[in-house]
Parts: sequence; C-alpha cells; structure tokens
Amino acid sequence: MIPSLIAPHPEVWVYLSTSPLSWLTLTLVAFIVADRISIAFNRHPAVNLVALATFLIIVALKATGTSYETYFAGAQFIHFLLGPATVALAVPLYRNFERVRATALPIAASLCVGSVVAIVSVVAIAKLLGASHEIAASLAPKSVTSPIAMGLSERLGGAPFLTTALVMATGIFGAMILSPLMKLMRIDDPAAIGMAAGLASHGVGAARAFHIDSTAGAFAGIAMGLNGALTSIILPILQPWLGL
Repeated sequence: MIPSLIAPHPEVWVYLSTSPLSWLTLTLVAFIVADRISIAFNRHPAVNLVALATFLIIVALKATGTSYETYFAGAQFIHFLLGPATVALAVPLYRNFERVRATALPIAASLCVGSVVAIVSVVAIAKLLGASHEIAASLAPKSVTSPIAMGLSERLGGAPFLTTALVMATGIFGAMILSPLMKLMRIDDPAAIGMAAGLASHGVGAARAFHIDSTAGAFAGIAMGLNGALTSIILPILQPWLGL
C-alpha cells in the first residue's frame, strides 16, 4: 500500500527516505497509534504498547524497503534520550525515599537475588542449548536497560545490537505476563509488583507497572535503576564463573 502511494512521485520518496526527520516522525506516529490501540483495549497486558509500536515500524520499513541503518539515522535522536531517561529514575527514588528507606533490607535482598538469577539462569540455559560465546554474552545483561546492557555486552564480547533486541524482547514479555503472574501468585502489594517488574523487565516493565499503580511504577523505576548499577558490578565478577 505504501509503495503504491509513493510510486507517482519517486523523487519525493527518495528525499523523504534520506531525511532523519522522516524516521523520527515514523517512530512518534507509531507510538501514538500503538498507545491509542492500547487504550482502546483498556491497557490489557496482551496489547503491549511497545510491541505494537515495534510491529508498526517493522511493517513500515519492510513496505518501503528501508534498512535498519537508514531508520536508525533518524531514530537515534530518541535513542539518545535513553540515557537521560535512565538518570531521571532518581526522581521516583527521591519521592518515595522514606518508604524505600523503611524497606531497604527487602529491597537490597530482592535486588541481589534478582540480579544474580537473571544473569546466571539465562547464561546457563544458553550454554545448555549450545549457544556460542557471543550469544551467551549478548544474553547476560538482558534484564537491564538498553544503554547499560549494550555497554556490558560489548565488554563481554557480545553483540550490542543483538543485546538491544533481546532487552526489548525481555521487557515486552515481562510486561505482558506481569499482571497475570502476580494474580496467579496472589501478590497484590504495589511495591512488590513494581520491584519484580523493574528488576526483570527494566523500562518496559516499569511502564506497565505505572499503568497498574503509581506506587508500583515508582518502585519499578527504582528497581530498574538500581539493578542496572548492581548488574554492572556483579556481571564482571560472575564472568569467569560463567565462562564468558
């Protein structure tokens, strides 16, 4: 459909396809459309906003024959904001500082256990299935936010762009199963739900947690930020034990 619309004026499309603004606009439009669809389904876990937006962008790129490199040349403006967004997680930590301080021990325990389990389990499974060193190294930081995960992956000898895809897949899957899993386990404490979401599914899980409850979202942001810092420390220590 898209190629047929642009066929009469190929020179216009050639200009637009090389303009970074076109791909930045595509990203924003895909997000807005996905958000409207998510709202229409009352924010159902299965109708994940990030997954929908990703699907729409992939369809658009396939339909127009655009390479990822060309798309990223424009989308990198949004990618750049991942860093500041991660730093901004200090805001919910500050706003909930008293509650965080009161539950410091459980938070510390869950962070340590969650971080170690996330790393060891995925690397062990990858090794058992015969994955190469590059794949295992790319998988190891899957539960932290993309900027941190890409840096850790590169240091371990993994593929940063593969790690980005795995990080997004982890976040989307975690966000989709968060509510059903918490109901199945009869966990209704917003702080516990938020910690689980942020620990296992980083930013995408945190976004889902905010849709559930503001407190859950705040704790998810805290877990996401602290897990990123903790994983950066723990992963190099575990590296020789994991054979990475």
